[in-house]
Amino acid sequence: MTVDYHVHLEEGPYSFRWLERTNKAIEHFHPENELKNGLAWMQSRHRLLSDRLNKGAYSSEWLDLYLFKAKELGLTEVGIVDHLYRFVETKSYFEKYMDIGDSDLGRLQHKWLKQVMTENMGDFVQFIEGQKAKWAEQGIQLRLGIEADFFPGCEAELKEILDLYQWDYVIGSVHFVDGWGFDNPETVDHFSKYDLHDLYQRFFAIVEQAVRSGLFDFAAHLDNLKVFGMRPDETDLIPHYQRIAAALSETDTATEVNAGLYYRYPIKEMCPSPLFLKELIDAGVAFTTSSDSHFPDDLGKYVDQNTKLLESLGKTRIAGFKVRKRLYSPVK
Repeated sequence: MTVDYHVHLEEGPYSFRWLERTNKAIEHFHPENELKNGLAWMQSRHRLLSDRLNKGAYSSEWLDLYLFKAKELGLTEVGIVDHLYRFVETKSYFEKYMDIGDSDLGRLQHKWLKQVMTENMGDFVQFIEGQKAKWAEQGIQLRLGIEADFFPGCEAELKEILDLYQWDYVIGSVHFVDGWGFDNPETVDHFSKYDLHDLYQRFFAIVEQAVRSGLFDFAAHLDNLKVFGMRPDETDLIPHYQRIAAALSETDTATEVNAGLYYRYPIKEMCPSPLFLKELIDAGVAFTTSSDSHFPDDLGKYVDQNTKLLESLGKTRIAGFKVRKRLYSPVK
């Protein structure tokens, strides 16, 4: 069994860089029949990109590319999620907990939030639910998820948002420390304002709160603070790793082996790191596997490799989810 439970349809911001990456994804599924950079090629690219932009991410044509890739890779289950901050219904939530004040960081993050918060949650839910039967006919279970950012003290408000719809699973993630979105390349200079040991202590305290909140079916990319390679001597982090492993075990919350940082960010390492993974395995934590893809050509990246890694470490089954219940399937 090979599953990918952390898959996005798009993200933004909608820059020329995003357009170029979207074009790359389209080219992956529509090989060139004309001389690249010729007029006919440009006209073809224009038609395909215009169609993509006009119909948006919640279109069967775009999701069909994910289905095609899933079949090609032999995936058995795929979970589609969107970040909570993509939805206009969550505006007040993020405005409360993000730093969007009158500072360089605040102004930058306020602009970013307006750029990415473009969708309606109901449209997303209706679209994915409406595509499940088509996927099932092709032998793949399509699941509906949401990736929700956790902030200290947010539990009641976040539960109210999550209760708006019936999800197959809810992913808990931490992308912010004290209102700062640390994985945004435009805010990387903010790392210099912290002592790294203090920063990691603060980060893992938030991760533990998220795990113990009881709001999530699995916790995402547990050590993604390392995204730009800024990490103290990792042996100093072992007590934090052990504390998170204990929290996951005690609350029976699953986690993932997530490949996103490995192929998209400077750290070029899976989440969790090998050292962190050992602590999680020793604590008996349940795992699923994830590509953290944001485009269809990245679907399933490294999930087979990470499934085999888990098997080599004694995990004989992989977690999946349906209507907020964890379901296991054998690795083979």
